[in-house]
Amino acid sequence: MKKTAFATQAVHSPDMIDTVTGAVMPSIVTSTTFAQSEPAKPIGEFEYTRSQNPTRQALEKQLAQLDCGQFAYAFASGCAALSTLLHCLPQHAHVVLSDDVYGGTMRIFEKVFADRQLSYSVVDFTDSNAVKDAITHQTQLMWCETPSNPLLKVIDIQKIASYKPVNCWLAVDNTFATSYLQQPLNYGADLVCYSTTKYIGGHSDVLGGALICNDATLGEKIAYYQNAIGAVPSPWDCYLLLRSIKTLALRMRQHCHNAQLIAEYLEEHAKVEKVLYPGLSSHPQHATAAMQMADFGGMITVVLQGGLAQAKQFMSSLSLFTLAESLGGVESLIEHPAMMTHAAIDKAHRDKIGINDGLVRMSVGIEDPNDLIEDIEQALA
Repeated sequence: MKKTAFATQAVHSPDMIDTVTGAVMPSIVTSTTFAQSEPAKPIGEFEYTRSQNPTRQALEKQLAQLDCGQFAYAFASGCAALSTLLHCLPQHAHVVLSDDVYGGTMRIFEKVFADRQLSYSVVDFTDSNAVKDAITHQTQLMWCETPSNPLLKVIDIQKIASYKPVNCWLAVDNTFATSYLQQPLNYGADLVCYSTTKYIGGHSDVLGGALICNDATLGEKIAYYQNAIGAVPSPWDCYLLLRSIKTLALRMRQHCHNAQLIAEYLEEHAKVEKVLYPGLSSHPQHATAAMQMADFGGMITVVLQGGLAQAKQFMSSLSLFTLAESLGGVESLIEHPAMMTHAAIDKAHRDKIGINDGLVRMSVGIEDPNDLIEDIEQALA
């Protein structure tokens, strides 16, 4: 049978039909433990839900399929996925980290793992020379987001992969794009990371994270720490994500369509200083995005004239965009990175990379785009 398209794979997950009951959705198996025929010999393949669970296994198989990966591991959040991965690194390992990452990601490197003597260099991954110069003989992980949060930089994954030294993993946080828009493993990445809370969940009602890879040795290491640390999702959360994945292609198409129209509108508005959206020809990495992505995503970052005062007034004047953290839900959200999602990042670093007080981040939902544009227009007025 020929390989099916993404939208078909999203609906028809591996082992979709329950061979015992005929159920077309995986069962929510809430049992925390499973019977054994004799000591250390489970009746089936499951022993304890922290180690593995049938509902979580179904989710992991589906996530692996959609990212062209062999192994997937689900976690309780995106931060839990990253933290588990960092436990896989030896002490004194060095990480090359892109300069524009989620504030919670930076906090994990700066605060949580500082005592483990994990060193890291923060560089602009769109600058090839900066990336190459940051690599040392101790570099064992390169971590980037593309598109990045919140400046929407687009990283050339294949180019960055070519700089990767031996015994080093390239991990790509694919949360903004999802596997519908790009599949980093096909461009040379070793790992794909997600906050599945966002577009994969898509309804602002479930927390989750994931790591996906093709290397069996790396997979075994992640599986060991996944079990040992135990930051895993509940069976109910896994079910919600499986439910949401079935509509991922439909939702992403509408997110992208709406965001393109809104970005084009904003770029022409007199009260807008700058629009960052990969689908605009003015975006610095537009050509890379067009090559690497199937479409340009649902996230827009805008710099408003008038700084913080105007940003606050604009956000509080909207009615269809809810002022809230997070992103990727069916409803449109807006937030102020410097005061919200990236407040944990040192102000000097925020200023250096351009996360200023006039910058707002928009997660464009799947509402009618004309209604969203009218809402933006009256708020800007």
